[in-house]
Amino acid sequence: MSLRRHLAAMPLVAILRGLKPEEAPDALAALVKAGFRIIEVPLNSPQPFETIAYLSDRAGGDLLIGAGTVLSVEEARAAAQAGARLMVAPNCDPAVIAAAKAHGMTALPGVATPSEAFAALKAGADGLKLFPGELLPPAVIKAWRAVLPAGTLLLPVGGVTLANMADYVAASADGFGIGGALYKPGMPSSELGAKARAFVDRCRELFAAKNQA
Repeated sequence: MSLRRHLAAMPLVAILRGLKPEEAPDALAALVKAGFRIIEVPLNSPQPFETIAYLSDRAGGDLLIGAGTVLSVEEARAAAQAGARLMVAPNCDPAVIAAAKAHGMTALPGVATPSEAFAALKAGADGLKLFPGELLPPAVIKAWRAVLPAGTLLLPVGGVTLANMADYVAASADGFGIGGALYKPGMPSSELGAKARAFVDRCRELFAAKNQA
C-alpha cells in the first residue's frame, strides 16, 4: 500500500492548510529537502485543486500528494481528478471513503471513537487519522491497539508537537499529521524548511530508538 510505504520512508504528513498555488513550488522544495514524503492540501485552502495538480505533476514515485478536509463524494472525485492519491478527512463518512477508493485513492478518514474506527475500516479505510489529537492522548492508542486489527495504521493529527511525539511513538503511533505546528498561511519557505527539518530529525530519532528497543 502506498501510504504504508511512504510512512516507512518518513512517518510524517505535512498539512499545508491555506497554501496558495503560487506558494506551492517553494513549499514543495522546502519539504522535500527536509525529508517529508507525504503532503496534504486541505480543500478549504485557496484554489486547492490547482495546488494539488501542481504538486501531483511533480510528485513522482517518492511523494504521496493528498487532499485534506474531504467532506463529500463530489470533493473526493474532484481531488482524484486533480491528481491526489491520498484522501484525508476529519470524519468517518463511509460514502466518502468508498468514493476515494473507487477513484484509486488511499483513504485516511478521521476517527475519535472505537465505533468510528471500526466503521471506517469496514468501509475500506487504509489507515485512521486520530482526530483531534488533543482529545486522543497516547493512552487511547494503546487501548485501541488491543482491539483493532493487527497492523492498523494510526496517525494522531491535531496538537502534535516536538514535545509530545515521544509519548505517541511509545504508544505505537505509526506516524503523525502536522498542521499548525509546521505551517501557517504566508509562512516563508525558509521558516517552513526549518520547522520541517526539526520534525524530521525528531521523528527519525524516536522511531530509530523504538526499532532498536
